[in-house]
Amino acid sequence: MDNTRRFNTIQEYNDFNNNETLHPLVSVVDLSKASPRTGSKMYFGFYTIFLKDVKCGDIVYGRHTYDYQQGTLVFIGPGQVAGINSTNDVYQPKGYALIFHPDLVHGTSLGRHIAGYNFFGYQSNEALHLSERERNIVLDLFSKIKYELEQSIDRYSRKLIVSNIELFLEYCRRFYDRQFITREVAHKSLVDKLETLLNDYFESDKPQSNGLPSVAWCAGELHLSPGYFGDLIKKQTGMSALDYIQSKLIEVAKEKVFDPEKTVSEVAFELGFKYPQHFTRLFKQKVGQSPVEFRTSKN
Repeated sequence: MDNTRRFNTIQEYNDFNNNETLHPLVSVVDLSKASPRTGSKMYFGFYTIFLKDVKCGDIVYGRHTYDYQQGTLVFIGPGQVAGINSTNDVYQPKGYALIFHPDLVHGTSLGRHIAGYNFFGYQSNEALHLSERERNIVLDLFSKIKYELEQSIDRYSRKLIVSNIELFLEYCRRFYDRQFITREVAHKSLVDKLETLLNDYFESDKPQSNGLPSVAWCAGELHLSPGYFGDLIKKQTGMSALDYIQSKLIEVAKEKVFDPEKTVSEVAFELGFKYPQHFTRLFKQKVGQSPVEFRTSKN
């Protein structure tokens, strides 16, 4: 039996938390007004950002759990399911949630660029941990959005609300950059782990049965979401995750191309390509020569 609570509208989530709905498409929710409750899964049909001020239990998000501490921001995109582990213990929610429907930002600068905020696809164990100063900035921006919601709606309202949400998300992008740097030691081995993962993959017969290793597959093997994995690889190497994987692929391909017993087609299939021409195209794009030209030029 599915006990997931479903929230498709801003009104539904406000009602659940005993908050007044001031705008049908956006709200700053004061979670301390909510009635005490037990944990449950929740489906969100809108963008949701939680700022948790106190420990409130283990949240379940995807296949992972995360024990929230004070000053943690978690981002949930529309259509995702999250929630608190159901232990039948009653807890009092505290903190704030900024929620806004995709319809609010359609046709705006934020609407055109919101897909670029990768953290809406991060898992909860990749949450943003705020310093006290960062938390104050977040609370200030929440306050500005709430102020606008409390005014009579006029021709400036939507623009000011959306602009403040966009400013908030830009600050979060900066805060994540800071987190990547301050946690660099913890993440430093990621590139080494990826290198080992790809070496083992290409030395096995998996490419022939499973095809080329994708960004999503590598992220899953390293227990990260594709977005967080991609952002970390970019920070550490200056390359996108796809470019990094392809550079490793070409490295392996260069060695295999020199085997006189193998045709280019055989090398392509060994590496996981369905069609040899796709391999030739990528090789020429990355190396500047076709596999045959490369083999000949080195002899």
